[in-house]
Amino acid sequence: MSYEQKPKPSRLLIKLSSMVNPPSTIQSNLPAMLHSRNVAVIGGGAAGIVAARELRREGHKVVVLEKDNQIGGTWVYTPRVETDPIGLDPGRQIIHSSLYSSLRTNLPREVMGYTDYPFVPRNSGSGDLRRFPGHTEVLTYLKEFGRDFGIHEMVRYETEVLNVGLVGNNKWKVKSKTRHECYIDEIYDAVVVCNGHYTEPRIADIPGINSWPGKQMHSHNYRVPEPFQDKVVILIGGSASAVDICRDIARVAKEVYVASRSVADETYEKHPGYDNMWHHPMIESAYGDGTVVFHNGNVVLADVILHCTGYKYHFPFLDTNGNVTVDDSCVGPLYKHVFPLVLSPWLSFVGLPWKVVPFPLCELQSKWIAGNLSGRLALPSQEEMMEDVKAFYSKLEASRIPKRYTHNMAGYQFDYDDWLAEQCGSPGIEEWRKQMYNAVSKKRRDRPETYRDEWEDNDLILQAEEDFIKHTSSRVVT
Repeated sequence: MSYEQKPKPSRLLIKLSSMVNPPSTIQSNLPAMLHSRNVAVIGGGAAGIVAARELRREGHKVVVLEKDNQIGGTWVYTPRVETDPIGLDPGRQIIHSSLYSSLRTNLPREVMGYTDYPFVPRNSGSGDLRRFPGHTEVLTYLKEFGRDFGIHEMVRYETEVLNVGLVGNNKWKVKSKTRHECYIDEIYDAVVVCNGHYTEPRIADIPGINSWPGKQMHSHNYRVPEPFQDKVVILIGGSASAVDICRDIARVAKEVYVASRSVADETYEKHPGYDNMWHHPMIESAYGDGTVVFHNGNVVLADVILHCTGYKYHFPFLDTNGNVTVDDSCVGPLYKHVFPLVLSPWLSFVGLPWKVVPFPLCELQSKWIAGNLSGRLALPSQEEMMEDVKAFYSKLEASRIPKRYTHNMAGYQFDYDDWLAEQCGSPGIEEWRKQMYNAVSKKRRDRPETYRDEWEDNDLILQAEEDFIKHTSSRVVT
């Protein structure tokens, strides 16, 4: 994918005035030609908090609407699970987080952090000091970011967004509900959607599953392995959560069978280092007697099918009059995965891409959004953006990339990041970060059992630490 086009002045000159009075914020001094907008940020996770920071840095008035009682989004662990373990019942009690208890990052902390706020161990030696820490350490990092940049004063906690829709004069009406059932209607100049995409499960299509008597669940509702004690478990999936969870469960389960698309149809092999775990191709069918048949012909009498099959993008609150749709995990049409064509820059999305290093990507997307809202930056015309989107879709189709992979940036995320940085006049992604990411990705494939605790990239770690000095010298890392 190419990211070399420079932005041209927009042909749409839309003037918006302030209409809400959010909580007090620190405002920067803007030149007379730039504009301060009233902006609602939906969600207070890793995307939402950096969006709030960048918007305020640009001089905008920001309100972050967060359903939970703390920032962190999907990094807020809870032992609670949903009332429907497979996540298909629309009336189920929805739990936002998909974290499991044993989760450790699959990226080193040097790579993972925001570019100007390094994810470094605390000077006191407290917390999880590992290079690939557990989820609690990530949440602590996000909370420290919130503290150091005054994010909390912009956040309305325990506030659920019910509806976001267009009103007259190209404004946005945001309807929300507080914990005390108080309904609030407000008008904003712009809305930035940062609600994450790890809550609405995607389920594998299995012929005959409706007659199969066993238990199904999605990894969204997996927390600990103990409920699988002495069970025969079929786990579907081959990505990060599947790799972790199959090993977690194998410690207590009687047998674990891992089915994935990446396995050839004739494959049937034992997982190295485990006497009770085997790899299979995908499931061919399930039957009423409890058996499951794989494409290699093998038959297993299983107790549980665990779907580690990813998630769908879900914006139940958003009403764009059909200008933004979600079709097979393709959110669009969006210019550069951020701006809806006819609603830009007044509606935007942060954090849709996957197979990426998310925190720096969200940071750069947020800078780009903030600059376009103030008028410091300018998008191309609608016609030019449409041509860009059409070219992107055509390239995916010509490469036979399924629609559900529209936002999969494996292979070109750093080109995208650097393009965003160029638009914003910001430094690109550091070379050591790119090299470290690529090295870890290879080790994760080659040595999935040990890559988090054994490494040979100390030279890159030293480069990162030298780079971090300019950001941490004035920062209190307790």
